Amino acid sequence: MKKLFGLDFSHFKGDMFGGITAGIVALPLALAFGVSSGLGPSAGLYGAIFVSFFAALFGGTNTQISGPTAPMTAVSMVVIAGIVATFDGDVSKALPAILTVFLLAGLMQVGLGLIGLGKYIKYIPYPVVSGFMTAIGVIILVTQILPSVGYYPKEDVEFVSQFKPHAEEIILDNILRDEMEEGILVLEDFKETIKRAEHITQEQILQESQTLASSEASGVIGAIKVLPRALININWLELLLAFGTIFIIYGFKRITTKVPSTLVALLVMSGIAFGFGLNYRPIEEIPSGLPIPNFGIFSNFNFDSVSPYIFTALTLALLGAIDSLLTSVVADNMTKTKHKPNKELIGQGIGNSIGAIFGGIPGAGATIRTVVNINAGGKTRLSGMMAGVLLLVILLAIGPIASQIPAAVLAGILITVGIGVMDYKGLKAIPYMPRAEVTIMIVVLVLSSVWNLVYAVGIGLVIASLMFMKKIGDLTAKRSDVKSLGKEKGWSDEIDFPKDLEEEVFIKHIKGPLFFGSTSDFQHLAKQIPSTASTIIIRMGRMGYMDQSGLYAMEDVLVDLVKNGKKVLMVNIAEQPRYMLERIDIIPDLIPTEHIFGNFNDCLVWIKENVVNEFPVRNKKGVI
Repeated sequence: MKKLFGLDFSHFKGDMFGGITAGIVALPLALAFGVSSGLGPSAGLYGAIFVSFFAALFGGTNTQISGPTAPMTAVSMVVIAGIVATFDGDVSKALPAILTVFLLAGLMQVGLGLIGLGKYIKYIPYPVVSGFMTAIGVIILVTQILPSVGYYPKEDVEFVSQFKPHAEEIILDNILRDEMEEGILVLEDFKETIKRAEHITQEQILQESQTLASSEASGVIGAIKVLPRALININWLELLLAFGTIFIIYGFKRITTKVPSTLVALLVMSGIAFGFGLNYRPIEEIPSGLPIPNFGIFSNFNFDSVSPYIFTALTLALLGAIDSLLTSVVADNMTKTKHKPNKELIGQGIGNSIGAIFGGIPGAGATIRTVVNINAGGKTRLSGMMAGVLLLVILLAIGPIASQIPAAVLAGILITVGIGVMDYKGLKAIPYMPRAEVTIMIVVLVLSSVWNLVYAVGIGLVIASLMFMKKIGDLTAKRSDVKSLGKEKGWSDEIDFPKDLEEEVFIKHIKGPLFFGSTSDFQHLAKQIPSTASTIIIRMGRMGYMDQSGLYAMEDVLVDLVKNGKKVLMVNIAEQPRYMLERIDIIPDLIPTEHIFGNFNDCLVWIKENVVNEFPVRNKKGVI
């Protein structure tokens, strides 16, 4: 049986090998991304399992392998850190809100696919993508320096003690806020406040201080701030484990690429650390058994805790869409097939939504894993589903064993990911790129690295859009030959225009779109129409598009002309501009339908029959 439940089993052997190989490659990355996100290795593994399986089942790219990726994890880190901070550093309390944001991102992706946005993703400017990807690499690289040298700020007693006064202030502020919400805060009598303050323990103060210390050391700026302390307190064993991992990842590739070097590094370095009984720091424990849905997403839903992250959820959705569709293009080129972009977005959204319910971090189409799948023989959606199933089997079979993986080994893996994800092609092209594009890329790179990924991308898109609009406006004006009237020439079919009517008739040409970037030129030339002209011909055959700004600019000009008793004729109006003119009743209220002509010859006939020669002096023609 070649097909069952809509799945193609005719290439089962190739799909099985492709899925298994891709799943093996995904394992160390999933664990590393989970640790990096702040939710632990199990979150990365759950995300890889569910996103891979369901994105493949419902997606539109047959050979796509999905799961946590560097860009998605970097943005997820922002979400997680922000929400955890609002819950006083308690990850377990913050988890429902975090997963709700991830669920919203998945649902938004489904919505993007349903409204057909997939085909528009390609219009995001390359400098924005380039700056963002390089920033992702910088963020991962810098933030993984601390765990690679075995330094954890919340465990540095001297560093944590600096935050004790602030921690006490926050705890007291929380007590006052609780009393205010309970309606028992009385300014004249702080007996209840004092009573509650007496129950504050040193353990609570320490926990709050550790939260503040971790927050201070988070991100690129935070990591750089505490780097001197980290270098003073290097754990040489952790550093050797990380360095050994990096060495194997790059060195093993020179021997063979058939076996994933990342997996080899994970197994070798973990085996050495565990086998020799070294005193290393392991990753967080991975729960054994089947993943359990986190129904706290629904039962503890609080819009106030999620609302600040709506835009972040949208960013996750868009980033996942870009990441996935770029990988789909790579898969198309390798397999000579054509993916379905909107269906792919729906599949990714379903995968991320289900992954969030089970506690996984969001993911997207992963280029390296997809290439590995294709090279190993994967041809249909079964390969991606196989990868997810394999990761689930690994979770059930060796979850407790995987919990013994050294944290420094995963830090080493992430450092190589950070180095690899940077856009070196874009960086190398900086000396040759237009200054405007270099500016956009650097702005996105710097702001993403040291401030906020989400806002940086938004600012980059705004700058790129404004620069693009200005460039198009300049090109349109140049193409439209905006000159003084004395330098204008008529079009070829105007050669036989009656010379005795040239003073009474003014011809205005519009070449190119009439939009907000060119309206000022249109209005300026309209003012140059001589008072002797009783009839104005507007030739619109080369104006294929008009936006709302252009529409209202034309309306203002036409109203003034008609008010001054001039007749306006329009020639060869394209479909879109005519629709715009009819939508606000310029046609037929201002310009009667009998003054609309399909070609210049018909217009010329009307001119000869209706315009009287009153001036012997030759008129000029205006062009925009």
